[in-house]
Amino acid sequence: MRRLRGRIIQPLLREQVLQKTDLVAPLFIDETASSRREISSMPGQFRYPPQEAESVARELWDDGIRAIMLFGVPKKKDAQASGAYDPKGVVQRAVRSIKKSIPGMVVITDVCACEYTDHGHCGIVGDTRSGIDLLNDPSLDIMDRIAISHADSGADIVAPSCMLDGVVQSLRHALDREGFKDVLIMSYSTKFASALYGPFREAADSGFQFGDRTTYQINPGNSREAIMESMLDLDEGADILMVKPAGFYLDILAEVRALGIPVAAFQVSGEYAMIKAAAARGWIKEKDVVIESLTCIKRAGADLILTYFARDVAGWLDEKQ
Repeated sequence: MRRLRGRIIQPLLREQVLQKTDLVAPLFIDETASSRREISSMPGQFRYPPQEAESVARELWDDGIRAIMLFGVPKKKDAQASGAYDPKGVVQRAVRSIKKSIPGMVVITDVCACEYTDHGHCGIVGDTRSGIDLLNDPSLDIMDRIAISHADSGADIVAPSCMLDGVVQSLRHALDREGFKDVLIMSYSTKFASALYGPFREAADSGFQFGDRTTYQINPGNSREAIMESMLDLDEGADILMVKPAGFYLDILAEVRALGIPVAAFQVSGEYAMIKAAAARGWIKEKDVVIESLTCIKRAGADLILTYFARDVAGWLDEKQ
C-alpha cells in the first residue's frame, strides 16, 4: 500500500477533492442592524443589514462561492410569523437585491418561522394534551406563504427547516400553483434535535421561549426514523435532501445518499464554534481541521456542504492552485 502513497502518486489517486462548488455560505440578514455585527459565539461571522446583502454576496461571488443560504432577523415578531411572508420582509428584500446584481448566484432561503414568532417555535403553537406544542397543519399554511414570497422575490431554492409532516408536498403544490415550477425544494429532511444549534439561535435570534423542539425534530439516537424522514420527503417531491448536523451524523448521511437524489449536509453553528474555540487556544490547526471535516462530509455523500467556513475554504483552495 505504501507504494500507492508515494508523494508524487498521491494526487493522482485521491478519491475526494474539496471544491468551491461544493460549498454553500449561510448569511444572516438583520433588519435591526445599521452595520454588520459580529456574532459573539461564532467569531468571524456577522449579522448584515439588508443594505449590505448585495455587497456581501458580491464578495462571496468574487471569492468563487456560487451559492448562499439566507436567514432573516426581523424587526418585529408575532405569534403568526407575519414578517416571514411579508413581500417587503428582510429576506425578500435581500433576495431581490442579490439576484438583481448577481443573477448567477444561487440563492437559497430558509423556510421556517422560528426567527419571526414571538415564542421562537417553528410555526403556530396551541394547547395539546401534553402542553403547548407546534400545530402541524396550520403551520403548513404559513410555510406555503413564506415559500411563495421567497420564490416571488427570486429565490432559486427554498429550504423548509421546520420538520413538519407533509411540508414538502404542501410547498410543491403551492409553488406549482403560483407558477414557480422551476423553484427547487431542498428539504431539511433529516434534522436532529441537536445540542449543536446554540450559536445559531443567538445569530438568528430564534431561541424558543418554552418547551423544546423534540416533537418535530429527530432524536439523535434514531437512525431508522432519520432515514424514513428523508424517504418521505423524497416521495413528496424534494429535489435535494439534507442531513443536519453534518459531522456527528455521517452514517446517516451515507444512507440518505443511497436514496439516489442530491444530498446536502449542514455543518452547523456548534461545529463551527467548537473548531474556532479549539483553534483559538492553539489546540488544533484550524485550516487543517476544517478541510479534513469538510472532506469527510463530502466522502460520506454530500453533494453540497453548508458551512460557515465557506469563504475561508475558498481562500485556502486558491492557495493550493
